[in-house]
Amino acid sequence: MEISITSNKQNELLSRREVEFTLTYNGATPSRKLVQAKLAAMVNAGKDQVVLDTMKSRFGMCLLTGSARVYQSKDDLVKLERAYLMTRGGVADEVFGAQDAPSEDAAEAS
Repeated sequence: MEISITSNKQNELLSRREVEFTLTYNGATPSRKLVQAKLAAMVNAGKDQVVLDTMKSRFGMCLLTGSARVYQSKDDLVKLERAYLMTRGGVADEVFGAQDAPSEDAAEAS
C-alpha cells in the first residue's frame, strides 16, 4: 500500500489542512482505519486529528482516491467535524469515550 498526496491546502480559518491523496494497493481494498493511520503518519499528526471524508476506488484497478482533513488539535476536530464521520473513522470513541459516542445504528439511520 502506497499513498501519494496530490493536494495539501492549509485552511487557516478552520485550523486544518485539507488533503487529497491517491492510494495504490494489492489485494483487497484497505480499511478506512488503516488508511487513516497511514495518512496520519505521513502528515505527522495523531490518528485522533485526521478525518477521512471520501474514499473512491476504481473498478478493476487497485487505485483509490480520497480526501481527508487534518486538524491542528483534537478540540478543533470536535468543534467542526460532523459526528457521523468521526464515528465512521473511529475518532468518536477516542474523543467522546466508548459509552458517549453516537452509535453506528443511529449514524446509519440518519
